[in-house]
Amino acid sequence: MKNIETSVGVIPTQVKKEEVEEVEGEKYIEHQNEMYFFLKERPEYQISAVGRWLESSKGEVIGDADTYFLHIMNGSRCDSVWECLDGWSEQSERTEEIWETLCQRIEELDGLDQIICDEESFEV
Repeated sequence: MKNIETSVGVIPTQVKKEEVEEVEGEKYIEHQNEMYFFLKERPEYQISAVGRWLESSKGEVIGDADTYFLHIMNGSRCDSVWECLDGWSEQSERTEEIWETLCQRIEELDGLDQIICDEESFEV
């Protein structure tokens, strides 16, 4: 998975991390990408996501990427975008509606895992 430099964000917060890991005598490179999704009409509303995957020394992706979201308040791992809102509520119905719109748009994206692994930010 390559980092595509055609990001549509305002503030890049991507972290590319690479570590060499040896499994059964074969060396693998572990990659990690942190990114965020934001609403086009309200870019201050953001949800962060992380993608992690292994590549062989030949550049082949091994297995599936591990992708997840980060809770908007405590940064804990969330396996679905909706979990990012668990245990937290906004003061007004209007802002709660905006958060739900962001989650809905993220959930409806095609190629979500690829987006999480490749992008710095993504406008929905």
